[in-house]
Amino acid sequence: MILRVYLEPQMLASARAGTFNFLNVLKASVEGAGWQLEWQQTSDEARRRAPECDGYALFHAEAPTHDRALTFRRAYHYPFWQIEPVQQRWRFAVARSQFDPSTIDPAEARRFADALRARVLPGPAPGFDGPILIPLQGVIRKCRSFQTMSPVEMVRRTAETGRPCVATLHPKERYEDADHAALASLAARHANLTIGGDTMQLLRQCAFVATQNSAVAFDGYLLGKPAVLFGQIDFHHIALNVAELDTGPALKKAETHRPDFDLYLYWFLQQQAINATRPEAGDRILAAMRRGGWPI
Repeated sequence: MILRVYLEPQMLASARAGTFNFLNVLKASVEGAGWQLEWQQTSDEARRRAPECDGYALFHAEAPTHDRALTFRRAYHYPFWQIEPVQQRWRFAVARSQFDPSTIDPAEARRFADALRARVLPGPAPGFDGPILIPLQGVIRKCRSFQTMSPVEMVRRTAETGRPCVATLHPKERYEDADHAALASLAARHANLTIGGDTMQLLRQCAFVATQNSAVAFDGYLLGKPAVLFGQIDFHHIALNVAELDTGPALKKAETHRPDFDLYLYWFLQQQAINATRPEAGDRILAAMRRGGWPI
């Protein structure tokens, strides 16, 4: 059996050079199971032709194109990965799994989280006397299927709490003039609302994070920051969900919401994702492929 792995140029070069650890483990695991593996460059044409090819396909952070295809993507931080039959994170297996903190050793979780914090978010101890941080993503004037309301409406409802709020723009998104106008209009009506700023600098001092499903909220867990989610995502288990609580109660409860973030980070990353540096990583890669329906 053959597996074709479709990658963007930079990752493809690393895979072929053998310098990408997760892909090295994936290759060894697949070939150890008796399959052949080919690295392919992804493109619109390659994706169009993929269903016509024999064997199986694995895409990086792109939607599978047929029923013999899966997708893989980083679980927010290296070296953690997920392999899934769908592209949307809120449909991942972890999103549907139940988090039970009683099954996790607190000391082990604390060591794990401390090491991760030191590596990905080094700096002074976080404070909680800052504004509500509202990290925006794209398509801010439209309510999409996974959202409870549009991002602009989310900003308005959060600003109506009267607490200081900062809505930051995503550096990789393109915002239309109408988007900027909508945010400027909100800021003109709410003196407590600021538009723009350094998201990660604000994260360290913010009171909590209010967002649709930005990864900034996941980083906030590392700093002990509660999250209010206005959309669906895979790391929802310890967040306050507007879909369940409604906007006002969720934002109010966030002021005192303090779940055990370290236990959750350990469960989500070390137990639910694939840690490419662990000796069992290869077995977990194959197990994820089998869950996706592959006969490997």
